[in-house]
Amino acid sequence: MVSDLDIYLFDLRGYLVLKQALTPGEVADLNACLDAIPPLKPGEWYGHIHAHHYGDGTSGLNLQQIYEAGEPFEKLIDHPAWIDKMKYFVGGEGTFDFHHGPLFIDENFANFRQPGEAIGLHSGGHPPTLRGQFRYHGGRFLCGQVNILAALTDIGPGDGGTMLIPGSHKSNFKHPHYDRHRMGKGSSVEGLEGAVQVPMAAGDVLLFLDGISHGSAKRVNPGARRTVVYRYGPSWGNFRHGYQPSPELLERLTPQRRQIVQPQRLLPREPNLKE
Repeated sequence: MVSDLDIYLFDLRGYLVLKQALTPGEVADLNACLDAIPPLKPGEWYGHIHAHHYGDGTSGLNLQQIYEAGEPFEKLIDHPAWIDKMKYFVGGEGTFDFHHGPLFIDENFANFRQPGEAIGLHSGGHPPTLRGQFRYHGGRFLCGQVNILAALTDIGPGDGGTMLIPGSHKSNFKHPHYDRHRMGKGSSVEGLEGAVQVPMAAGDVLLFLDGISHGSAKRVNPGARRTVVYRYGPSWGNFRHGYQPSPELLERLTPQRRQIVQPQRLLPREPNLKE
């Protein structure tokens, strides 16, 4: 369900906070799946899960293709707490896109953020990008990418929480201090005028337009922040990093989940006429 308040706040701020979107049981199951994965270094594979970071080595470890980690992560593909909101804000229902399913997940990962780690500022309305576009036209939203970030641990002061600049998805100008905080080795968003940190309890979900300026504070507390990110866009999109779902995953998914994970099936190219 998408409420009038959801629509207003998403349009105004570029994000929503879905309190306790995941139950304690779901959080426990997701964490148990992560605990079953052995420690990995960037570049290593565990089955169909790939350890990855964003190049600077200070933003935390990502376990890409995390929907391969088990049924608890498969359930997030079309979780009822947000799937209708994704369809509404990405758009596509009732149009040509809907014949292939309106949504596609182009990246999904679990992130572990340790003490001293953060991710710097990125995205924003300026300069405009197709993937990060925010558009409302003809009575419908047509957004290039909308993310869910689910907290699997409590995220408060010192925990390296997500930071956003509300409304920056509509900005026509670059933040004057953008370059001081931009994504790079050792950077964070703390101290940036206009940015706010989003406190989250385990089970809370942050739904946000990828085009909003965002990043994180630096984690200083002991332990690791655990989050899961699924990025939704229109069905004609492609995988951000070149990953593909495994045949085993596709085989066990429900039809709706399979449609979101792989909206387009490759046509067989087997010659059936003699030259």
